[in-house]
Amino acid sequence: MYGGAETALNYKSPFQLLISTMLAAQSTDVRVNIVTKDLFRDCPTAGKMAELSLAQMESYIKTVGLYHTKAKNVLATSKILAEQYNGDVPSTREEFVKLPGVGRKTANVVLSIAKGVPAIAVDTHVFRVSNRLGLAKANNVLETEKQLMHNIPKKKWSDAHHWLIWHGRKICKARKPLCSKCPLQKVCMYEDKSKTK
Repeated sequence: MYGGAETALNYKSPFQLLISTMLAAQSTDVRVNIVTKDLFRDCPTAGKMAELSLAQMESYIKTVGLYHTKAKNVLATSKILAEQYNGDVPSTREEFVKLPGVGRKTANVVLSIAKGVPAIAVDTHVFRVSNRLGLAKANNVLETEKQLMHNIPKKKWSDAHHWLIWHGRKICKARKPLCSKCPLQKVCMYEDKSKTK
């Protein structure tokens, strides 16, 4: 169903993907793409972005959720990347999560897409869909990630991340899942399909 699915974020470098992913928390990819159009045009690299003042950064990203905190984190991360990574992004999850504002999910997204490292990033869609389908049975994102890594072949991790996201956006929606239209309905473990008819 979702062959060739990839991130909906617009970016031209691993650095830009990282910044977009950081901004996407508590926001939509559509909103992030609007914001980063001007931000990346004016500051395409970590070095250029690190030169911005906090007020300048906030003016670029003020329409995304939690923009005050994100502005501080993006500037601090940009400075670290410019000074310690020659403007590139790290190659390991351990290095990523040391960056301000970067957690495991963001690290996994960038490692998977930009570095080709097999990873499953568990966002709200992946958490919901995988637990409804029965690919995982967990109460938190870390346990969901572990179970998905066990239940999905490693060579499919990065693709499966995108498949689950797109299925969550198109069919397995949070409030009103379209179970009657879902081709996975017969194998799905979601108990409350009756509310979706």
